[in-house]
Amino acid sequence: MIPELGQVALIIALVIAVLQSVIPLYGAWRGDSLAMNFARPAAAGQLLFVLIAYLCLTYAFLADDFSVTYVALNSNSALPWYYQLSAVWAGHEGSLVLWALMLTGWGYAVAVFSRDLPDEMLSRVLAVMGMISVGFLLFTLMTSNPFDRQLPFHPADGNDLNPLLQDFGLIVHPPTLYMGYVGFSVAFAFAIAALLGGRLDAAWA
Repeated sequence: MIPELGQVALIIALVIAVLQSVIPLYGAWRGDSLAMNFARPAAAGQLLFVLIAYLCLTYAFLADDFSVTYVALNSNSALPWYYQLSAVWAGHEGSLVLWALMLTGWGYAVAVFSRDLPDEMLSRVLAVMGMISVGFLLFTLMTSNPFDRQLPFHPADGNDLNPLLQDFGLIVHPPTLYMGYVGFSVAFAFAIAALLGGRLDAAWA
């Protein structure tokens, strides 16, 4: 039941991301303040539902739910809890969920800490952030779903986490690395928003 909840949360996040990509951009184009004001709550909603999905995946690891293919292939019932937590992003599918979480976190940070920006500029920035999220969430759901249950049988104890990843350095390395990588999406979104608006002024800088 928990993995299915995570799956639904990712789908809802994708729907919100699509709306965030379109509505604020339309508002900036038409000068519609109501549409532009949709950007901030959409960014918050995206973060909320991706966080729910991430927590559901984490729960599946901590609960040794080996009916979930990704959990079965990357964890073991004898694994210490801190390695079970890091196993969430040990493989391709889980690392995409972590990536999406970082991306929506950065989007929410822009929404919260850019209140001095003109609404038109902020709407374009958050719309571009939404478009990036659409790409990653769609890719995750369509080709790399961490909540799939497709194993022909459920292993009793799991396959185990790659021994190379059972190290403290590799617990902190991916999140800190992703924080920087994904953070560049903010600079990208500001650049694209400036191109869309035709403005490279002090507000943009």
